Amino acid sequence: MRVRRPASRKSKISSSRGPMRISNYWRVVLAFGVLTSLTTVLGGQAPKPSGGGNAQLIEDLVVANRILASENILDGLGHVSVRSLTNPNHFFQSRDLAPGLVTAADILEYDLDGNPVNPKGPASVRERFIHGSIYKARPDVKSVVHSHMPSVLPYADVTMPLRPMYHMAVFLVPGVPVFEIRNVQGHIGMLVDDNTSGDALAKTLGDKTVALLRGHGAAIVGSSVPDAVSNAIFLDVNARVQSQAVALGGNIHYLTQADLAPPTPNQAPSSVPGSPGYYPRSWGIWKQKAMGK
Repeated sequence: MRVRRPASRKSKISSSRGPMRISNYWRVVLAFGVLTSLTTVLGGQAPKPSGGGNAQLIEDLVVANRILASENILDGLGHVSVRSLTNPNHFFQSRDLAPGLVTAADILEYDLDGNPVNPKGPASVRERFIHGSIYKARPDVKSVVHSHMPSVLPYADVTMPLRPMYHMAVFLVPGVPVFEIRNVQGHIGMLVDDNTSGDALAKTLGDKTVALLRGHGAAIVGSSVPDAVSNAIFLDVNARVQSQAVALGGNIHYLTQADLAPPTPNQAPSSVPGSPGYYPRSWGIWKQKAMGK
C-alpha cells in the first residue's frame, strides 16, 4: 500500500502564497497607474513631446533656457524655442515658467499657429506667437529667442540704429530693423500675443537675424539652438559696447560687409556660425556654468 507523503513546507508555502503574490502584484500595478493619471491631471504634467528624433533638441532647449538665464539674457520672463526635427510645422517651447527653472518635463509642443498639441496641458507662454510666426515665414530658422535685455532697449526706442561693433556680432551687418506694434491694426497692448502681431513682427524681421521691439526687447533667430543662444549673448555684448563707444564720443568704426570672411575650406559645419549644425565653442562653458556640470 502506497503511503502519500505530506507536502513539504516549501511546497505549501509556494502553493499558498503564489496566488496572493500575483494578486498583490496587480494591485500595485493598478494603484501606480491610477496615481500616475491623477498626477498628470491634477499636477498639469506635460506629455512627452512626440517623436524620438527630437530628444537632443529638447535637451538643448532645456540647456538653452538655463544658459540664457545664467547669462542674464532672460530673467523671469523671455523665452526660447526650437523647431521640431520630425515635424517642421511644429515647435517646442517651455510652459509658462521662469527660464532658469525649466526641465524637460516642462517642454510643450505647438503648431505654427501657436496651438498646443495637448490643449489640456499646462499654461502656455502668451507670446508663443513670436516663435510660430517666425518659423512660418522663415524655413531656415530652427530656433528663436525673445528677450527683454536692457542693453538693447535704448536702440529700440531711439533713432540711432544698433550696428555691429565687434567680430562676434557680424550677424548684425545686414541691419537690425525695429518692430512698431502700434502699426498692427486693431492690436492693443505691447505683447505679441496673437498671430496677427506675430506675423507683423516676422515681416519686420525679414531675412535678418535680429529685430528689436520698440519699448519691449528683441527677437533673435538662429540655425540651431546653440546658434540662437550665441546670437542673443553676443547681441547683448555688442549693444553694451556700442553704448560705451557712443558715450566716449568721436567717430565710431562699425563693422561692414567687407569684414565678413567666408568659411575656410574643409571647415566643419559645427564651427561655422549660421550653419545648421553650429555649436559655438563657448557652448560647453556656458552649459557648465548654467547647469553645474
